[in-house]
Amino acid sequence: MHVLVAGGAGYIGSVLTPMLLKEGHSVTVLDRFYFGPTLSVAEREYGTKLRLVKGYIRSFSPSVLSGVEAVIDVSGISNDPACDLEADLTKSVNIDGGKRLAVLAREAGVRRYVYSSSCSVYGHGEGLGLVETSNRHPVSLYARAKVEVEDFVKKLAIDSRGEFESCAVRLATVFGLSPRMRFDLAINVMTKNAYVGRRIMVDGGGRQWRPFVHVQDVARAFIAAITAPSEKVTGEVFNVGSDGSNVQILNLAFRVRDAIPGTEVVHALTDPDLRDYNVNFEKIRRVLGYETTVTIDDGIREVLAALHDGRLDPDERRWYTLRQYLFLREAERALSELAVDGRLLSSPLS
Repeated sequence: MHVLVAGGAGYIGSVLTPMLLKEGHSVTVLDRFYFGPTLSVAEREYGTKLRLVKGYIRSFSPSVLSGVEAVIDVSGISNDPACDLEADLTKSVNIDGGKRLAVLAREAGVRRYVYSSSCSVYGHGEGLGLVETSNRHPVSLYARAKVEVEDFVKKLAIDSRGEFESCAVRLATVFGLSPRMRFDLAINVMTKNAYVGRRIMVDGGGRQWRPFVHVQDVARAFIAAITAPSEKVTGEVFNVGSDGSNVQILNLAFRVRDAIPGTEVVHALTDPDLRDYNVNFEKIRRVLGYETTVTIDDGIREVLAALHDGRLDPDERRWYTLRQYLFLREAERALSELAVDGRLLSSPLS
């Protein structure tokens, strides 16, 4: 199958893309590559089976979709602080861009479409064990955008009368190693902070619930969604994670502390976190036969080992989404103010 992965060089995409290639699929990646050449190893290993297209989902040429049979959309600005940095830009990318990609995919004859949503759409959840039909209470711009595009993609499938097989997967909070690492996700950042400073700061009281899922298990869920029979996925929504991965944030901090002796857990003086959701994952097990394979404790050990071995630099700017976006915004400002003929230091003839 020829699969287009929008955002295929990001935290999830740079794990998903090699997995798709290993499964025998051809992959086109559409990405801005803001976080570096995260697919360089896959490029060398798979050659022409992998095509990289540098572009925006808001403006890419529809010709990119030529011959594509399935689309997985893991694009967009992630992380609540990064989304809040420039709200209009977030809406343009995460909402307008997400809708545009889905419409162009349908017009190009793409059969299977999988949209990456988030369990954060549940926001301040009503009780424990939330299912796909539970009320959604998004409390952030990031989550509100997910709700809007989820509904849009589902309507496209309904209106297409079986010709456009779309579904949405609501991911638990992701953790684990990736070529485009992220230290702004709970398990990853707690492990890093414990390793570097022997200190974990808990915000929002710590009693709030979150479910978690390893990035490799996320990639497996996307592959299951594009390969399952159409009657199982079209118009459907799936929570992605495992029931045992629902953990209160304070208890998560204690689990990281126990893995790194000498670490202290400190409560930050912050308001209670409005994001509080405990999620049920029975549907994806029952319908797609999907089970997670990597536990929270496995993920803590994995990140800790990579830090200890020097495979991960905890100070690398690209591993912090907001920090990288601020850097790029400042670089763009400097170029605009100081460049002559598009150059800063060299002349056109040098």
